[in-house]
This record gives sequence, structure tokens and C-alpha cells, in this order.
Amino acid sequence: MAAARHILAIDQGTTSSRAIVFDSSLTPVASAQREFAQHFPASGWVEHEPEDIWDSVLVTCREAIAKAGLGAADIAAIGITNQRETTLVWDRKSGRAIHRAIVWQDRRTAPRCAELVAAGHEALVAARTGLRIDPYFSATKIAWMLDNVPGARRRAEAGELAFGTIDSFLLWRLTGGVVHATDATNASRSMIFDIHRGVWDEELLALFDIPAALLPEVKDCAALFGETDPELFGAAIPVRGIAGDQQAATIGQACFAPGMVKSTYGTGCFALLNTGETPVASKHRLLSTIAYQLDGQRTYALEGSIFIAGAAVQWLRDGLGIIEDASETGALARAADPAQEVYLVPAFVGLGAPHWDAKARGAMFGLTRNSGPREFARAALESVCYQTLDLIEAMHADWPQGGESAGQGARSVLRVDGGMAASDWTMQRLADLLDLPVDRPSLHETTALGAAYLAGLDAGLLPEPDRFADLWRLERRFTPGMAASERHRKIDGWRDSVRRTLSVA
Repeated sequence: MAAARHILAIDQGTTSSRAIVFDSSLTPVASAQREFAQHFPASGWVEHEPEDIWDSVLVTCREAIAKAGLGAADIAAIGITNQRETTLVWDRKSGRAIHRAIVWQDRRTAPRCAELVAAGHEALVAARTGLRIDPYFSATKIAWMLDNVPGARRRAEAGELAFGTIDSFLLWRLTGGVVHATDATNASRSMIFDIHRGVWDEELLALFDIPAALLPEVKDCAALFGETDPELFGAAIPVRGIAGDQQAATIGQACFAPGMVKSTYGTGCFALLNTGETPVASKHRLLSTIAYQLDGQRTYALEGSIFIAGAAVQWLRDGLGIIEDASETGALARAADPAQEVYLVPAFVGLGAPHWDAKARGAMFGLTRNSGPREFARAALESVCYQTLDLIEAMHADWPQGGESAGQGARSVLRVDGGMAASDWTMQRLADLLDLPVDRPSLHETTALGAAYLAGLDAGLLPEPDRFADLWRLERRFTPGMAASERHRKIDGWRDSVRRTLSVA
């Protein structure tokens, strides 16, 4: 029988689960996708039903394999990428969760985080984890479950319960409850993992009141995590790769050289800059995180987040009703009056990095009687470009050698992916305002691609990272074409608008 030559990537996201079958050249062969329900039991609370996630993953995996005309014996490995920070605690015997998953967006533990900051713990957390004390991360979510589900803390201390992010939960279910593990990238988003030593931190576990008995084993991103229960797909398939979604996109974009940076545009935007073997303590309120871990060697990244990217286009459609489809915005922006300088600061839920102003709210500046849908569309798209500029400049300030890294630095090129990357107008304006080339890959599903690469790497089907760039394919490069005087004028207008929007303490 011929050796298995295909890879199954599981891309478990915030609103849907996807499964994509790739061949050994990382060409997609077949895919399937299924959405699942979002639950909002209280203001600021966001939950997922664990069984909905599991069912959506199982169904899409089976469907993608069938669409590809393959069987389990044809799949050499499975790679998993997942929504990060979303937290689950489950019973080790039954595999059933003790509570719905608390999603990364959930803010219920904000009061506890404020208490920890007020008590002076932020410096310790930042030094060990590279993160800010925030409800976004997993630690306070775990503690909330233990304190609010009857008997949970006692059972956790007795070793009866298991904690995991979505990757761990899926791995547990896929292996029939045999394996409780995660990878270094997901562990690094927990707020209890020392990214320097690569271990769960006892002092932080005590600070957040989390029993060590809950925790999964932490492995490399490319490793043999276990084998699937043969009953799931007809035969056992090894799971050989795991990475959180933004790290998987970084890998899928082949950003393996220090200084390389990618930006993913979805509802929000996440930019990661590879800083090599040394974590960088940000002075501009960025996060330091593990980009990937291979063969026991950790590679680090600076990460910046923008809360509103594609959501600004959704606002044009759903809030203002001036478009029916996101694809209309490029043509509107192109037709906007060049004499009008209209700025949207989309602080609908505050401003993210590098401002981190939760009290700021959205505003538009420069409106005239002639301002209309075209100018609004242009302002919305440009706001994403300006915010990206803010991130790139903060990254460069934190890691100035990024622009000197073999022509691949943060000041040399930006690789993009996600839904908004499909907009030619937006990507050209991004290149103009950054004064950098913007590279869009031929395969837009870079998150799933990263998971597939990790699995294929461990299975021996794909080359080492230094050769992976040979498989990365450019679809289009957008080169800067805006005059320096215009660029500076527009950026000055943006910065003035942001200053006017920031909250006053």
C-alpha cells in the first residue's frame, strides 16, 4: 500500500470550524466548514458550548476527507490550529466539560484583573509571561470556573479535572481521552506559563489560585501528540502539529527569519514580528509571546492587536447601511473626493495597541457637506491602514534591528492575510501609508496552512523551516506609490484625530 501523502488541518475558530485536506505540496484538495452558536449569558460574557465545537470539528473533518476522495489511511498527519485563550475545564473520566467554554472575548474577570493590577502584580506577570494582566488570557477564566462551579476546586485539587484551550480539548477527544497536552504557543497565552523557561510557573499558579494538577503537558508545535481513536475516521491518524491561530498564520506566511512580520485582517487585526531566540520586553505596550517552538528551541514574537479592522466595514453595512456587501468598499473609496480629508478613528470598543485606551470611543473628523458614502468608505479602509502603521512603528521602536535583517525586516516588507487582504485598494493604500511593500500570498488560508505545515514537518513530508520559503508563493506585491508629502500630511491628520479621540484621565 502506498504511503499516506495528505495532511488534514483543523482550523477551529471563534465562529466556525473548518477542515482542509492538503496534499504533500501544501495544495488544498478539499475543505468543509460549519458555524456554531455564540452564547452571551450576561453583558460582556461570551461562551461556546463544547459539544458544539467538537461536533463541528468531527463533521467537517469527515466531510473534507470524503470530498477529497480519501480515507483515513491516506492521511499522514493532522494539524490543529485554534482560537487562542478560550478556556475549558473537563472531567478526566467522562471527557465532559464542567461549564461552557469561556471565550477569549469574555470580560467577566475584569474586576479580578483590576484587583491584581492594583496589588502590584503586573510587573511579575509581564516579566514571566510577556503578557498584560487582562481577562483576555486564560488564567482568570480558569479560576472563575473553579470558584463558580460547585465542587470544581475540590475536584481540580484531587486531579479529577483537566484544563485546556481548544487545542487540548480537541486532542483529548480525538485520542479518546488518552492525551492531555498542548503546544508552547497556546501555553504562552495562559498568563501562567514562563515563556523564558518553557514551564508552568509555580508562583503564577499560586497568584491565580490554579492547581497544577489541571495542567496539560507542553510540547513543541511539531511533535507526535498522539493518535486518533480508530472509530472516529475508520483508522488511527497521528496528530503531529498544534499552534494557536495567529502563530499558525505566522508559520503559514513563512515568517521564520527574525524581523519578518505578518498582519492578519479579520474582525480585528493581529500583527506578529519574529524577534528570534530572544523575547523582547515591549516599551510600547505590545505583547511578547512564543511564535513557535521546534526541536525544543523557542522563537519569540512581538504581537500587536487592533480591535476593529473588518468590523469597520461591517459598521458601514450594518450600522450606516451605505453598502450591502464588503466588496463594494474598494470602488467607493477609489471614487472618493481626494480634496476631502475624512478620518475615522474606529474606537467602537476602545483602542488597542499601542494606545490601550478602553475608554476611547469612535469618532469621525474632517466632515463637510459634500462628505458621503464614498468618503466614509475610504475613511473606514484607511483607518485599518493607519492602525497598522501605529503597530509597525511600535514594533520597530521596540526592536529597531528588525529593519536590518537580511532585507526581511519590519521596515522592509509586510506579509498580509485574512479577509480584508483580498481588497486591492486597501492593500495598495496600506503600502502607500507604510511606505513598505505589502505581499499577499497566493493561498489566503494561511492559518490552516501553518497547522498543515507543522504536521507535515513532523511526518517527514515537508522541509525544514529554512526551506519552507520555497513553498510560499506570492500572489501580488503592492509597492508604495504615494508622494512623501501626501503621506506625511495624511499621517499627521490621523495622529491629530487619534489625539482628539483618546479619553482624558
